Amino acid sequence: MRRTRPRPRRSLLPALLLGLLLSCAAAAEPAPVLGIGYLAWRPPPARPVASTLLDPPPEDEGVQGARLGLADNETTGRFTGQRFALEERIVRGPEEALEALRGLAAAGIRLVVADLPAPLLLRAAGLPEAEGVTLLNTGAPDDALRNEACRRNLLHILPSRAMLADALAQYLAVKRWRNLVLAVGPEEGDRLYAEAMRRAARKFGLRLVADRAWTYDPGAQRTDTGHLSIAAEAARFTQGTPAHDVLVVADEAGQGGGGWGGGWGDGLAYRTTEPRPIAGTHGLTPTLWSRVHEQWGATQLQRRFRARAGRWMTPRDHAGWLALRAIGEGATRARSTDPAAVLEAMRGPEFGLAGFKGTRLTFRDWDGQLRQPVLLAEPRALVSVSPQPGFQHQFSELDTLGTDRPETRCRLP
Repeated sequence: MRRTRPRPRRSLLPALLLGLLLSCAAAAEPAPVLGIGYLAWRPPPARPVASTLLDPPPEDEGVQGARLGLADNETTGRFTGQRFALEERIVRGPEEALEALRGLAAAGIRLVVADLPAPLLLRAAGLPEAEGVTLLNTGAPDDALRNEACRRNLLHILPSRAMLADALAQYLAVKRWRNLVLAVGPEEGDRLYAEAMRRAARKFGLRLVADRAWTYDPGAQRTDTGHLSIAAEAARFTQGTPAHDVLVVADEAGQGGGGWGGGWGDGLAYRTTEPRPIAGTHGLTPTLWSRVHEQWGATQLQRRFRARAGRWMTPRDHAGWLALRAIGEGATRARSTDPAAVLEAMRGPEFGLAGFKGTRLTFRDWDGQLRQPVLLAEPRALVSVSPQPGFQHQFSELDTLGTDRPETRCRLP
């Protein structure tokens, strides 16, 4: 029998080496980067006469939340093959803010977190140079921005004043504290907050038995007899009011208990003629976020933020965090870092953002507002979360807060 010589076996090593080199080359290619702008207007503090010098606003308020959101996006991006970059612009003047937005747009950034007051936000949204740029509003709660002044290139992360007022009114209705006295400060924000409360009272069957303007100067309490002066003024202010259950305060300048902006609302507690709870911008406060919130895993977010920033997360910080996370979630769902694809995913029906509030957060298609629960908190305790049980809606209970589709005056193209 004739033996055949075995054929030499071809080595697989070269093929394996080639495959390894190709995979390493692919891995070495940098992941696509989605550039995000952060634009905030921080005017020099006017230092008005304040009711207290406690708790001045942090200089890095807002942007610290955005930075944490960026870090969370980067964590997710390691698994999705995406990267994110944050371009920060903190400015002192309105014109400087507009110029900064022009610069971001020229650099190709199409998604910008905007912590701006309403008039400046509208100017920014209308810039010809910023065509194609979408602004995520984290600084203006004005209801007009969600109604007659709405813009297609605006998404609203911050709850509107109507949402905050509705959240409080629902709780008061549930408690059957239906008779209210409204105390309104002298500033434009106070007037708008009061208007939102009047609307909410009508919507949920509450009754304003008195609607009064507060004109007392909080600086007078720094005199040696200041505590006596403000006590007398608070008593006079509430004297003769019809029977009521709650005193609702509209003092946005002093909101949050700090009073750095010249607020007066802290001076009413324990000084009214009748012993009544305080709510609104002081006392029991409807808010986007609070340091006392610990439910639905919020404790871990609070701890991570505190470790990074060295202080508590404020509502403005949380708005910045939500804005970055909304963009990150949009990129994940779109499987793309193209701004147009990300924005389409954010506006789409399948979008849902985890915001540590027990339900997914989505954008309303009629005005660009982020649907979300509203916390009801006092300085050291979470009291409740709205929408309250029992307030039903045919589509989403979250739409019981703020301007619903049938009510909207927004007409987007």
